[in-house]
Amino acid sequence: MEKLLNIYNSIEGLSKEEALYHVNKFERMVFPKKTLILNEGTVEDYLYFIDKGIIRFFVNKVHPTEPPKEITFSFIAENAFCSAYDSFITRTPSAYNVKTVQETVVYRIHYDDIQELYKRSKVGNYLGRISAENLYVRKTQREISLLMHSAEERYLNLVKAYPKFIQEIPLKHIASYIGITPQALS
Repeated sequence: MEKLLNIYNSIEGLSKEEALYHVNKFERMVFPKKTLILNEGTVEDYLYFIDKGIIRFFVNKVHPTEPPKEITFSFIAENAFCSAYDSFITRTPSAYNVKTVQETVVYRIHYDDIQELYKRSKVGNYLGRISAENLYVRKTQREISLLMHSAEERYLNLVKAYPKFIQEIPLKHIASYIGITPQALS
């Protein structure tokens, strides 16, 4: 919880009491490796702060003439907020899945608690806006990468972004993320 508290304590003008009030709304969870945190078709109720570990976002591609396969479109690692954010804010079922890659420690806050924090203070609104902006930037950067970079460049960017996790991500997920077959990656 120390990393999360540090984020709150870094906000100018926020008292230690108010920071603790916010942080105490978060619940610590430890998810084993390969735990499905959110299944497609389910409404996302939580915003997560990853204290340790890495989370993968993927869709299940089903085609009548091919075997089903998972297509990874994002990884998010420690010291970052994450969520199936479109589902979280619209309160509609998610079109994708969220799963841990390794044992992952998160602090999560429920949608209702966030709404209460938004109403209670400007800081709640500020953090909500910052989280939304970060998720938006990540999404836009991913889209641009898919349009502008080669598979090799996407791989090198992934290695640069997650140097301490790259060895723990299965090759099939990395290959899916960069848009090539596992055989081409190896």
